[in-house]
Amino acid sequence: MVTRYTVLLFPEEGSYSVLVPALDNLATQGETVEEALAMAREAIELRIQGLRARGEYVPTEETPPIVTSVEADIPTEAHV
Repeated sequence: MVTRYTVLLFPEEGSYSVLVPALDNLATQGETVEEALAMAREAIELRIQGLRARGEYVPTEETPPIVTSVEADIPTEAHV
């Protein structure tokens, strides 16, 4: 059975971090986007195997989340 999970990729110095929000922010990383996605796939499969082995609920995404960004005004601190 194939299940789709949303993954968030964050570029970092020389690598990419990955979070899988639906699986309690499961995290991994890779040096390239392709490696990071492969690591995410492996981490997802291992997490699901572990949940099933313990008889725990396996979260799924019925509807993918809406991923966007918001700008916020952050006041600068007054210098004393």
